[in-house]
Amino acid sequence: MWRKLAGAVAFVALAPGWVVAGHAQTAPDTGRQQALVRMVRQDCGSCHGMRLTGGLGPALTAAALAGKPVEALEATIYGGRPGTPMPPWSAMLSESDAHWIAEQLLTGFPELPKVHP
Repeated sequence: MWRKLAGAVAFVALAPGWVVAGHAQTAPDTGRQQALVRMVRQDCGSCHGMRLTGGLGPALTAAALAGKPVEALEATIYGGRPGTPMPPWSAMLSESDAHWIAEQLLTGFPELPKVHP
Protein backbone atom coordinates (compact mmCIF):
# COMPACT_ATOMS: atom_id res chain seq x y z
CA MET A 1 0.00 0.00 0.00
CA TRP A 2 2.80 2.44 0.84
CA ARG A 3 4.38 1.80 -2.54
CA LYS A 4 1.11 2.74 -4.30
CA LEU A 5 0.81 5.84 -2.14
CA ALA A 6 4.41 6.83 -2.88
CA GLY A 7 3.76 6.40 -6.62
CA ALA A 8 0.67 8.57 -6.41
CA VAL A 9 2.58 11.25 -4.51
CA ALA A 10 5.37 11.18 -7.11
CA PHE A 11 2.81 11.52 -9.92
CA VAL A 12 1.10 14.46 -8.24
CA ALA A 13 4.47 16.06 -7.50
CA LEU A 14 5.37 16.00 -11.20
CA ALA A 15 2.07 17.58 -12.25
CA PRO A 16 1.97 21.27 -13.27
CA GLY A 17 3.44 22.57 -9.96
CA TRP A 18 6.68 20.72 -10.84
CA VAL A 19 8.90 19.02 -8.36
CA VAL A 20 12.10 17.89 -9.98
CA ALA A 21 15.05 16.32 -8.20
CA GLY A 22 13.50 17.10 -4.84
CA HIS A 23 12.89 20.81 -5.30
CA ALA A 24 9.90 22.73 -6.58
CA GLN A 25 10.23 24.77 -9.75
CA THR A 26 8.11 27.80 -10.36
CA ALA A 27 7.11 29.08 -13.76
CA PRO A 28 8.80 32.32 -14.82
CA ASP A 29 6.69 35.45 -14.43
CA THR A 30 4.92 36.92 -17.46
CA GLY A 31 7.72 39.36 -18.30
CA ARG A 32 10.34 36.63 -18.15
CA GLN A 33 8.15 34.33 -20.27
CA GLN A 34 7.98 37.04 -22.96
CA ALA A 35 11.77 37.40 -22.86
CA LEU A 36 12.16 33.63 -23.15
CA VAL A 37 9.81 33.51 -26.15
CA ARG A 38 11.91 36.21 -27.86
CA MET A 39 15.13 34.38 -27.02
CA VAL A 40 13.92 31.03 -28.33
CA ARG A 41 12.40 32.51 -31.49
CA GLN A 42 15.51 34.58 -32.26
CA ASP A 43 18.54 32.83 -30.74
CA CYS A 44 17.41 29.21 -30.98
CA GLY A 45 15.75 30.02 -34.30
CA SER A 46 19.14 30.86 -35.80
CA CYS A 47 19.98 27.13 -35.76
CA HIS A 48 16.58 25.45 -35.44
CA GLY A 49 14.85 27.68 -38.02
CA MET A 50 12.88 30.84 -37.36
CA ARG A 51 9.67 28.77 -37.28
CA LEU A 52 11.52 26.07 -35.26
CA THR A 53 10.97 23.62 -38.12
CA GLY A 54 14.65 22.73 -38.42
CA GLY A 55 17.83 24.06 -39.94
CA LEU A 56 21.34 23.33 -38.70
CA GLY A 57 19.61 21.87 -35.64
CA PRO A 58 16.58 19.58 -35.62
CA ALA A 59 12.97 20.76 -35.66
CA LEU A 60 11.59 21.85 -32.29
CA THR A 61 7.90 21.57 -33.14
CA ALA A 62 5.50 19.72 -30.86
CA ALA A 63 5.14 17.03 -33.54
CA ALA A 64 8.90 16.56 -33.88
CA LEU A 65 9.34 16.35 -30.10
CA ALA A 66 6.32 14.13 -29.39
CA GLY A 67 7.18 11.41 -26.89
CA LYS A 68 10.38 13.07 -25.68
CA PRO A 69 10.59 13.45 -21.90
CA VAL A 70 10.47 17.05 -20.70
CA GLU A 71 13.46 16.33 -18.45
CA ALA A 72 15.60 15.30 -21.44
CA LEU A 73 14.72 18.48 -23.32
CA GLU A 74 15.38 20.57 -20.22
CA ALA A 75 18.80 18.94 -19.79
CA THR A 76 19.70 19.60 -23.44
CA ILE A 77 18.60 23.25 -23.23
CA TYR A 78 20.40 23.86 -19.96
CA GLY A 79 23.54 21.77 -20.49
CA GLY A 80 23.88 21.59 -24.26
CA ARG A 81 25.01 18.54 -26.22
CA PRO A 82 28.78 17.97 -26.04
CA GLY A 83 30.31 17.16 -29.41
CA THR A 84 27.52 18.94 -31.30
CA PRO A 85 26.81 22.60 -32.16
CA MET A 86 24.16 22.70 -29.38
CA PRO A 87 25.62 24.95 -26.66
CA PRO A 88 24.65 25.00 -23.00
CA TRP A 89 22.36 27.92 -22.14
CA SER A 90 23.03 27.68 -18.39
CA ALA A 91 24.79 31.06 -18.39
CA MET A 92 21.57 32.76 -19.57
CA LEU A 93 18.84 30.53 -18.15
CA SER A 94 17.85 29.12 -14.80
CA GLU A 95 16.81 25.48 -14.61
CA SER A 96 13.23 26.70 -14.17
CA ASP A 97 13.55 28.72 -17.39
CA ALA A 98 14.87 25.66 -19.23
CA HIS A 99 12.01 23.56 -17.86
CA TRP A 100 9.41 26.14 -18.93
CA ILE A 101 10.91 26.30 -22.45
CA ALA A 102 10.90 22.49 -22.70
CA GLU A 103 7.24 22.33 -21.66
CA GLN A 104 6.31 25.02 -24.17
CA LEU A 105 8.15 23.22 -26.96
CA LEU A 106 6.22 20.02 -26.22
CA THR A 107 2.87 21.81 -26.47
CA GLY A 108 3.67 24.15 -29.37
CA PHE A 109 5.93 27.10 -28.70
CA PRO A 110 4.29 30.55 -28.46
CA GLU A 111 4.75 33.04 -31.30
CA LEU A 112 6.36 36.44 -30.82
CA PRO A 113 3.74 39.14 -30.27
CA LYS A 114 2.90 41.10 -33.40
CA VAL A 115 4.41 44.57 -33.45
CA HIS A 116 2.19 47.23 -35.00
CA PRO A 117 3.88 50.46 -36.14
